[in-house]
Amino acid sequence: MSARNDVAPETLSVELTEDGVVVEYTDGREVFYHGVPERVEDSVVAAPAKEVHVLVTDPNETEGVLLYVNDLNTHDDILEETGVGRIMLDTGEQQEVFPGVTIRDTSMRVEVEADPETARGRVFVFVEDEMGERSYEIVASE
Repeated sequence: MSARNDVAPETLSVELTEDGVVVEYTDGREVFYHGVPERVEDSVVAAPAKEVHVLVTDPNETEGVLLYVNDLNTHDDILEETGVGRIMLDTGEQQEVFPGVTIRDTSMRVEVEADPETARGRVFVFVEDEMGERSYEIVASE
């Protein structure tokens, strides 16, 4: 199978801890995003060549959906087994992936813009590469 198809996400269990965010895949495995997410207003723009994962929780913060953006490494079968989704965007393209959450490819950078009130939950963006990871929570501007 191609590793470059959009894959719809499934609802996953989420636990917000004081040390980071835990997401349990549908196959029972877990991923831990380290650190308390930095709160940013309205949007996150990732540097070039970074992996970008977007997690949108339910209002109770116990479930959510996780999307990989422009991921070329994970095969469709693995995503389908874990419940993680993927969106592939061409340069200049944007898509509203959930109500209130828009992802755009802005020439080598991925931008995630969100209105948490419309999304009806919390919106997290995880940006990582082999050198490290950063966690963000998009909040409404004051």
